[in-house]
Amino acid sequence: MKAVLFEKPHKLSVVDKDLRQLGSGEILVRVDVCGVCGTDVHIVEGTSRSNPPVVLGHEYAGTIEDVAEGVTDFTRGQKVAVDPNIACRACFFCRKGEVHLCSNLKALGVDIDGGMAEYCIVPQRQAYVLPDGFPRQAAAFIEPVSCVIHGVDRAGVKTGDTVAIIGAGTIGLLMLQLVKDAGAGRIIIIEPREKKREIAQKLGADVLIDPSGEDVSRTLRALAPEGADVVIECAGRGETAQLSVELARRGGTVELFGVCPIGTMIPLEPNKVYFKELTIVGSYVNPQTFSRAISALQRGIVRIDEFQINQFPLEEVKEALRYQSEGKTIKSMIVPSA
Repeated sequence: MKAVLFEKPHKLSVVDKDLRQLGSGEILVRVDVCGVCGTDVHIVEGTSRSNPPVVLGHEYAGTIEDVAEGVTDFTRGQKVAVDPNIACRACFFCRKGEVHLCSNLKALGVDIDGGMAEYCIVPQRQAYVLPDGFPRQAAAFIEPVSCVIHGVDRAGVKTGDTVAIIGAGTIGLLMLQLVKDAGAGRIIIIEPREKKREIAQKLGADVLIDPSGEDVSRTLRALAPEGADVVIECAGRGETAQLSVELARRGGTVELFGVCPIGTMIPLEPNKVYFKELTIVGSYVNPQTFSRAISALQRGIVRIDEFQINQFPLEEVKEALRYQSEGKTIKSMIVPSA
């Protein structure tokens, strides 16, 4: 089969790779679509962890081609989405119910061969059967939506809150829709790209701020003099993480959702955190939120019809990564059959 193999930072190639035999409890999935994530970009650049050599791709769905002995809940021909995060179920964190913090967490497309390939072998417990007629493009959004749902849970958005979201890329636009559904009273989007601001407006943003031409803090405080109740950083940059602390009101919440490159540091004045009594939270992957993500997309709580989506064959994976990293698209997708 053809697959996108990551061997070391800046070394990525499309190769012919043999599939091993299925083990007990595994299914063989023919990949229909695989989303390109900012994490994939960071992995290739060497600024995010992985376990090479490995086939990239952790936002994917496909059709079951074969099932091994011990598979009880799946049959050939079913459409499934794949939750890439595999917990050991035995460590300290797993036994506390915090499976996403598993000491031995492994991810398809990061540690184990993933979905940027014609086929992928998947443990059956990582697969979720899709409803009949579930759109192929929407299936590639299930994994990121599941992560954003966890982020909204962690941020604790309350009915009527003023929520500022920094960054209106894939994650920021998903976050916008889910905080709106959670009851946010006013949503402020901070995004330098005009096209992304336009999409945010169509999806229900109340206020749009262009940080390249406005003083963000001054503009926001003209609308919310005390600051935002919740600030969610979705850009994954040190300067925007720092800005988040400035924009939150006293007693507010700051969520660092965007993935900054490993080693990124920001100056933080502890007295400001103390005086403002800030709650600062992180949000990591998607514990028990995959089914909720499928429902949110199926019911139209999360829409992707306004998104710019660019599809690429496996052979054009580097172009797909470039589009994603340079903000030329809302979502690059690999379609192995293209």
